[in-house]
Amino acid sequence: MSQDAINGVPPADLEELRRRIDELDEKIVELLNARARVVIEIGKLKQQARVPVYAPDREKQILLRLRNLNRGPLPDRCLEAVWRELMSGSFALERPLRIGYLGPPGSFSHLAAVRKFGGSVECVPLPDIATVFEEVVRGHTDHGLVPVENSIGGGVVDTLDAFLHSSARICAEVLISVHHNLLAKEPWDRITRICSKPEVFSQCRDWLSRVAKGRELEATASTSKAAEIASREPGTAAIGSVLAGELYDLHVLFENIEDNPDNVTRFFVIGREGARRSGDDKTAIMFTTAHKPGALAAVLDVFKDHGINLTDIEKRPSKKVNWEYYFFIDAQGHYDDPHMRQAIEEAKQHCLQLTVLGSYPRATEAL
Repeated sequence: MSQDAINGVPPADLEELRRRIDELDEKIVELLNARARVVIEIGKLKQQARVPVYAPDREKQILLRLRNLNRGPLPDRCLEAVWRELMSGSFALERPLRIGYLGPPGSFSHLAAVRKFGGSVECVPLPDIATVFEEVVRGHTDHGLVPVENSIGGGVVDTLDAFLHSSARICAEVLISVHHNLLAKEPWDRITRICSKPEVFSQCRDWLSRVAKGRELEATASTSKAAEIASREPGTAAIGSVLAGELYDLHVLFENIEDNPDNVTRFFVIGREGARRSGDDKTAIMFTTAHKPGALAAVLDVFKDHGINLTDIEKRPSKKVNWEYYFFIDAQGHYDDPHMRQAIEEAKQHCLQLTVLGSYPRATEAL
């Protein structure tokens, strides 16, 4: 007796449904390749006009249109995942993209790069955030991906500091849900040691105290390094991303062991120019105020008076003069919006220096 008959499905009916799926698959492949041929023509035009391959505004428009077209039963996130890989393949047809990220391979920055740009781009691991900026400016990579803020840990100071000395511009943002997983080659009852970054241990404190009590905890420089150790040393597990497990051939023994399941990291995609208007944008601005009472409040009031919402504000020492600070703000709207341009020009009157770091489409959901 066939397995289908055992499961109560008439074999003839199942075969007919499978035949219909095969026919649909054939049409889908044909349409995808027809789309790809149009992409190749677009790539030729972009090369002639020296237009960047990656267009964040177009990406947002495509994904929004996809949502509006979707009538189910497939969820929006499923279709978006398919289309991100489709767009990744389109990049490769136009001109292969190189994306720099904070390494080593298997890091959460690597995971963010793969989820944002798909599997058809070249992801380049770099030793630190400053180098990601430098490689973008030099043209060695097309874009870079850097962490800027974590919902638990706050702002990433290395990224903010890098903007002080770089001409790189923000062209997109990415939200990544941070899920920690216990990775190992061996079963749980053979694990005596767990490796990861100290920050990761603190984010998984509850699970470690309940389930991993008695296991040795060893701090490493990165979650990727922990995975590499677990791949070669018996009795050792690592806490890291699913991608790290895939790269080092580790099994996921326990998934999502973080204390806070809503932990999200925001990343910036940086390039040599900003993005065009998408209709739902943010503008990042860096400034230092004049040395006069109320100067910071005056700058913020300018945006308030123009009805511009500020979604984030951070400060960093200028490292030039004691007690002088640079402020970083995210404002809703695009630099090409008339009211945003006017607000920025007025804000400059209260600043010693003001730089627009880029306008970019607003990310609305974590990947």
